[in-house]
Amino acid sequence: MADEVVLWEKPKAEIIFMFVGWRQWADAGSVSSGLVKYLAEQAGARLIGQIRADGFYLFQFPGTHDLVRPVIKFEEGFPKSLKTPITELFYSGDARQGIVYLLGDEPHLDIDRYAAAILQLAKSLEIKRIVGFGGVYGELPYDKERMVQGIYSLPEMKEEMNGLAISLSDYHGGASIESVICKRASEQGIEFVSFYAFVPTYDLSNLTQQLENPLTNSIRIENDFTAWLAVMRRVNYMLKLHLNLSDLEKKSRHLQKLMDSKVEELEKAAPQLGLKEYLRRLSEGYTETPFVPLDDIWEEELKRLLDKFDDEDQSQEPGNTNPETS
Repeated sequence: MADEVVLWEKPKAEIIFMFVGWRQWADAGSVSSGLVKYLAEQAGARLIGQIRADGFYLFQFPGTHDLVRPVIKFEEGFPKSLKTPITELFYSGDARQGIVYLLGDEPHLDIDRYAAAILQLAKSLEIKRIVGFGGVYGELPYDKERMVQGIYSLPEMKEEMNGLAISLSDYHGGASIESVICKRASEQGIEFVSFYAFVPTYDLSNLTQQLENPLTNSIRIENDFTAWLAVMRRVNYMLKLHLNLSDLEKKSRHLQKLMDSKVEELEKAAPQLGLKEYLRRLSEGYTETPFVPLDDIWEEELKRLLDKFDDEDQSQEPGNTNPETS
């Protein structure tokens, strides 16, 4: 076990997966930090350890006041709390299957040592696969299925990824933390995948510049439950977890209603902006890629047939005999 990792409990199960998320650069819609936290809470996961913060975080850098500093709270001169960057490890599961949830602050320094600590932890716990999550803001309809991109660490995983209704990333630019870990996992033969969901954001500055007192210059979704749902449908299927996603489905529907209300509010306040027309054009040029696994289709059809047979059996029971034919 790497020196940076402190475990108070070493989980054991036949199969263990690891979900990783950070408060980070690629966290649009809180797909990275919010989703992993939500999943851990839904599962009743318990805190089992952490990665030491030593050497991974800046205290300050020129040109900033308190952007990266720890947050201290005093009461009448006495220090009550100090909030510093941290990476925590949670766990839920049984003897057959478990999930480790890693949730932390993206490190500022020594990223390779940080990544090495995570991969060493994965080896020591015999993690079958690490799954990362990320979010990227984009101009897309809020009432449509989210686009999802993916990356993977081993060549033999490509066919499996192609079956998840995602686009495989051709990104070239500044690396996210998942990108670095994916590359290091590839070098060590460790299974790693990460899903990046595109989260709606709208720059309204061109529309509102004609207003004397604009209500807003932009709209963005901070917790995109629809993106969370899109990602988790794929993860659920890929890992055969059978997680109940009904709560996320409900949150996604509620989010759409809130967005509908926001659009109506802005349209009434400033109809000359043509916000609805702008969103309509976005929708017309957008192609949805829904994820509907064949397994789910067969399961629904089988359930329909079984329900049909049950109805027929009940209609033939003695108590249900038509009096005219008895």
